[in-house]
Amino acid sequence: MSENPPGVSETPVLRLLNVESAYGPIKAIRGVSLQVRRGEIATVLGSNGAGKTTILKTISGIIDPRKGSIEFKGESITAKDPAHIVQQGLSHVPEGREVFPLLTVHDNLVMGAYTRKDRDGIARDMEAVYRYFPILQERAHQDAGLLSGGQQQMLAISRAIMAAPDLILLDEPSLGLSPKLTREIFEIVVRINRERGTTILLVEQNANMALNASDYGYVLENGRIVMEDTCARLREKEDIKEFYLGMKEAGVRGERRWKKKKNWR
Repeated sequence: MSENPPGVSETPVLRLLNVESAYGPIKAIRGVSLQVRRGEIATVLGSNGAGKTTILKTISGIIDPRKGSIEFKGESITAKDPAHIVQQGLSHVPEGREVFPLLTVHDNLVMGAYTRKDRDGIARDMEAVYRYFPILQERAHQDAGLLSGGQQQMLAISRAIMAAPDLILLDEPSLGLSPKLTREIFEIVVRINRERGTTILLVEQNANMALNASDYGYVLENGRIVMEDTCARLREKEDIKEFYLGMKEAGVRGERRWKKKKNWR
């Protein structure tokens, strides 16, 4: 991986090697190897059911891998308890947001910082998330379950920030949101990365938004990584244009190439 963006180190903060996970007899991911460098935004693209969410659940300990290894900051977290993984500095923003609906916005944010002891740091981060998402400060004493879908997504991301993580796993942040809200969310995700140096692994079906926001990308199909490259180069590949960005100029030839190149790297 060359051509590092500013602030991105060659040192990987996360590394997966030949990871397999399954739901019962059904393999969801098959021999996935990837890495995320410290300071970058990496993205995993793929159609619905390709295994993107399973990758994140396996990293965060929700699902134990059948095979392979996972390293975070140079230490194995393979099949570790999710609470242990959070304490190591990894936060997971799941698909569907999953805020605590009967707690206030403020209390949801406090829950995000439950592993921390630094009161001054917690206060600074609370101020920071309110700067990123001013609506949350306006609704601080409102039950989270009464927020709109977009506001709940803002809260879920903010709760992850409150843990002061080294790495955030972000699963489908655009799910169910309007194009305007999606743009706002992605702008803030990029700001969090650039201003705080937080590394982010993003799973997203909106390939155009993900490729524009991210530094490096992986394409997942049927549980396998079939392509990886810098996002700048991925945006220029005809197959990505055809099947992920909705650009049809490649036509029938692009479809034939896609079918022939199931195993490209």
